[in-house]
Amino acid sequence: MVSVFSSRQRNAIRLAVRFIAPYRWQSLGALLALIVTAGITLSMGQGIRLLVDQGFMTQSPQLLNRSIEFFLLLVVGLAVGTFARFYLVSWIGERVVADIRKQVFNHLINLHPGFYENNRSSEIQSRLTADTTLLQSVIGSSLSMFLRNLLMVIGGIVLLFFTNPKLTSIVVVALPLVVAPILIFGRRVRSLSRLSQDRIADVGSYVAEALGQIKTVQAYNHQQQDKQRFAVTAEEAFDTARKRILQRSWLITLVIVLVLGAVGVMLWVGGMDVIAGRISGGELAAFVFYSLIVGSAFGTLSEVIGELQRAAGAAERIAELLQAPSEIEPPASDLLHLPERVSGRLTLEDVSFAYPSRPERNAINGFSLSIEPGETLALVGPSGAGKSTLFDLLLRFYDPQTGRILVEGLPITQLDPLDLRRCFAMVSQTPALFFGSVEENIRYGNPDATDEHVQAAARIAHAHEFILQMPEGYQTHLGDGGLGLSGGQRQRLAIARALLVDAPILLLDEATSALDAQSEHLIQQALPSLMKGRTTLVIAHRLATVQNADRIAVIDQGRLIAVGTHHQLIASNPLYARLAALQFNAHQEAVV
Repeated sequence: MVSVFSSRQRNAIRLAVRFIAPYRWQSLGALLALIVTAGITLSMGQGIRLLVDQGFMTQSPQLLNRSIEFFLLLVVGLAVGTFARFYLVSWIGERVVADIRKQVFNHLINLHPGFYENNRSSEIQSRLTADTTLLQSVIGSSLSMFLRNLLMVIGGIVLLFFTNPKLTSIVVVALPLVVAPILIFGRRVRSLSRLSQDRIADVGSYVAEALGQIKTVQAYNHQQQDKQRFAVTAEEAFDTARKRILQRSWLITLVIVLVLGAVGVMLWVGGMDVIAGRISGGELAAFVFYSLIVGSAFGTLSEVIGELQRAAGAAERIAELLQAPSEIEPPASDLLHLPERVSGRLTLEDVSFAYPSRPERNAINGFSLSIEPGETLALVGPSGAGKSTLFDLLLRFYDPQTGRILVEGLPITQLDPLDLRRCFAMVSQTPALFFGSVEENIRYGNPDATDEHVQAAARIAHAHEFILQMPEGYQTHLGDGGLGLSGGQRQRLAIARALLVDAPILLLDEATSALDAQSEHLIQQALPSLMKGRTTLVIAHRLATVQNADRIAVIDQGRLIAVGTHHQLIASNPLYARLAALQFNAHQEAVV
């Protein structure tokens, strides 16, 4: 049966075997129970033969009683073995899938952000849920059925020969006719199974995308278009599934016709032999039983192979995720370590970088700059100048194509990313809040912080008052992304979180640009406490918020074009002077 699988699918099956290997004793127990139950089922044929020949035909109550006792003993053994087999196999299926999900998630959570530029997170989520659920079904049920019925076919054919070689030849002649369609249709089912899983993933991805942006969908009255697009996606999934089902239906139908047709011919020949006295009625009854066992086992195999094909496709998709390499890893050799508390010195030396999805255009081009410990440096420039990209490079979400970045004089490519990122705290324009309590969100970067520290950080961030007004205070659960909070409240929670991390380098990415005047005033009050004693890099479009920075770096098209104070740059840099004139003149007109 291995030949029906491609090399990639054999790799996927080996992956499943690798996950099953730690539970070898449970697997051996399940295999033993499976062999015992298959053996008992096959032994029932001999019980039927004894029942007919020594019970019914002899008309002896004693022989009938012994035959019935033997038959009931087999039934009890079958029940006990089936219980053990079902429990162990189901346990292995659930255990293995839990392990697969944990390993896939642990791998995904460490992959560099560039991986998610080219892969939809909703499709990855589908692989982690739908594909692993299918694997659980196969490992916990279908695989057991496959092995059991394979044993039944092999054992049944052996016992058929033992019972009556002449009649067995009829069954054996029919076997190639049954195997051929399994191989032919199996290949078609395999390719359609993989395609079907992809279409299911498309459906899940579209749902996640539309519902995740439900406010935008409804604000633009886009429901009808989304319904139509989803209908197309769902119909494509159905059409692929229909083709797969059609192939499996043909496969099952052919197997039934061929197997039961062979049984019918065998019954006619056997019946003629019983009439002629060449075999006993018990032998024919046992032979019929074994023939039906072999026939039904073959029918089940043809169905289960379809499930195994689907599982091979699912395992292949999961294997692809596990094999996806992360481009941001600790160095294999010459690993350096930062001191426990860094001063905050940063250096960028001739850094150039282009995003993998846009390799033809540099987002950062020949950028060199040194930032002193405790300095507040503002980054200003037009949208798309490369300011946020610098933060991505400092946090080593990406590595530059040329040049290098140093923290405390150490190249960050020679540091463990975990060691590097503990030095940074970030407050973004749209802070990420997670489903959970307010307290859990503030404690996100420092899980060991005490309740007193959490509340102290919230007070400094001017968040304590509004938190206490919430239904359950710090234990209030937030919706996805902090749904239900205002922009200013989310921002103050993000500042509290950054305070609690107590990192020596602070990255502020448009921390106040989207806020109303009152929220901005509260956050501007909180920022000095946050920035005190820390190296701070501030991205801001509002120049009024960065006038008091120690230095201002002007960036345009990925290049550093000027560095200085606010007054120096107004006098010496045309781009900064133009931006300042536009903003401050607009502000004066608004006041007038």
